[in-house]
Amino acid sequence: MMPDGRVLVVDDDPQILRAVRTTLQAHGLEVLTAGNGETALDVLTDAEVDLVVLDLGLPGIQGPEVIRRVRGWSDVPIIVLSVRDTQDDKVDAFDAGADDYVTKPFGMPELLARMRAVRRRVEADRGTPILRFGPLEVDLGRQLVRLGDEPVHLTPTEYKVLEALVTSPGKLLTHRWLLQRVWGPGYSTQSQYLRVFIRQLRAKLRDDPARPSYIVTESGLGYRWRPDPDGMA
Repeated sequence: MMPDGRVLVVDDDPQILRAVRTTLQAHGLEVLTAGNGETALDVLTDAEVDLVVLDLGLPGIQGPEVIRRVRGWSDVPIIVLSVRDTQDDKVDAFDAGADDYVTKPFGMPELLARMRAVRRRVEADRGTPILRFGPLEVDLGRQLVRLGDEPVHLTPTEYKVLEALVTSPGKLLTHRWLLQRVWGPGYSTQSQYLRVFIRQLRAKLRDDPARPSYIVTESGLGYRWRPDPDGMA
């Protein structure tokens, strides 16, 4: 996993820092650490980092504000690692720009799996403009969609919603983020638009919302595109 990669772990708990650092180093990663938000921003300014694991409840600059500041100049993947587990906390972190969210207490195998998933998303963003998910093929360059041997005819807005989903597989995309991405800042509270187009997309992709192969609903939060269409809901 991410050979020769460099990870920044930010947490004010020395035991968690030590445990995460030891495990990641055992997997061949270089690990930098920071105990507060200010130090994390200094490290990210001075060093090239491939991924950040970030606690939200930091002394000084809080985790969400760290994410917002980093997103002003960097797209480095950020995985939140936090004891906070309310929907508001998760929505705030994702809207700030987090790529994933792991709740404490956590298992290292889960964290490593989330890191691998983030790596796959980054590689997909930098790789081929043709994305495949089982029988579904999305040609980002020509904006063409096929399901098996059949073309899928989408409206321009349906395609924008699909593009936003497939280019971030596995990542929770909040209602607000999707609305702003597809319709613009003035539509961040118009959730009914999103529900309509998600329903239309599911119909055209033959995606059963009860057992979704592609679009997974995260109740009260948003939607997640399933990177493995053969997986269970």
